[in-house]
Amino acid sequence: MNATDSLHSLVPSGSAVQAANAIRDGVLSQVRKAVVGQDEALELMLCGLIAGGHILLEGVPGVAKTLMAKALARGIGADFKRIQFTPDLMPADILGTSVFDLKSQAFVLVRGPIFTDLLLADEINRAPAKTQSALLEAMQERGVSLEGRHMPLSPLFTVFATQNPVESEGTYPLPEAQLDRFLLKIDVGYPSPDEEDAILASVHRGFDAGDLTRAGVGPAVTKDGILAARAAVNEVNVEPPVLTYIRKLVAATRASGRIRLGAGPRAGVHLLLAAKALAALRGRSFVTPDDVRFLAGPVLKHRLLLSPDAELDGATPSEVLREVVQSVEVPR
Repeated sequence: MNATDSLHSLVPSGSAVQAANAIRDGVLSQVRKAVVGQDEALELMLCGLIAGGHILLEGVPGVAKTLMAKALARGIGADFKRIQFTPDLMPADILGTSVFDLKSQAFVLVRGPIFTDLLLADEINRAPAKTQSALLEAMQERGVSLEGRHMPLSPLFTVFATQNPVESEGTYPLPEAQLDRFLLKIDVGYPSPDEEDAILASVHRGFDAGDLTRAGVGPAVTKDGILAARAAVNEVNVEPPVLTYIRKLVAATRASGRIRLGAGPRAGVHLLLAAKALAALRGRSFVTPDDVRFLAGPVLKHRLLLSPDAELDGATPSEVLREVVQSVEVPR
């Protein structure tokens, strides 16, 4: 059975788009066994995964960024590895290296943790630029150049990177070229009072974030099903006025006097792909302007550099982007 057959088998009488919607419901129901709240962040993470992009998660410590990535990997039956980024982390610690094997009297290539399906780059901004750049080729090409050979990565390979927005001491801000390779930047905030009560009650009953098997989190779909869901994105239609709307939104970031560096063409491509993936996950075969507006922040805000005047005013990229989005007419 190929990947497309696997996807269609999930909903015997439905289309590939309906099957993608079934994947969303199934995977999120599994992840919610471990994660309380964060519904919007979880949907965006799955959207980025289906769109074939990489995701940057930003939030203060303790808001379940790592737990969400681990639970999502289990929910789709994917291999998962985590790298804790530190100032002394070297590219070889990510990619791998050759070591001398005493038995064979030869050098043997030992693959690094990047050879996986879902890679969590925890606190990515704590490693210097040389180490951060080790991810660039892998994120763009889904392959690694190692010991003179080009080695392909898993077709499902996705980077979930985390960073702390508050603590800047001992960090190395991601350069614009690397930020631009992230399809989405998701802000992970504090839970609501009711959600925090539920978290405390869950831990009181014995929940352990390190034991997702005990929590009952299991695969709701195969990896082939996820790859087929990516193919289902091609079935999603985008009308010309919506395509024009995407282009106008991106161009408006370059025309704003409060933005020094606006979004480039890749941002428009990412916004289109994310909108198509979101529509498929929500069971629709077409993209609406509301899909585009919903995703404008996660797709665009991390690609913007504010003007000095906007920074002096204390504005944030999210606030300025909201002004830009409101200035662009929505197609009817």
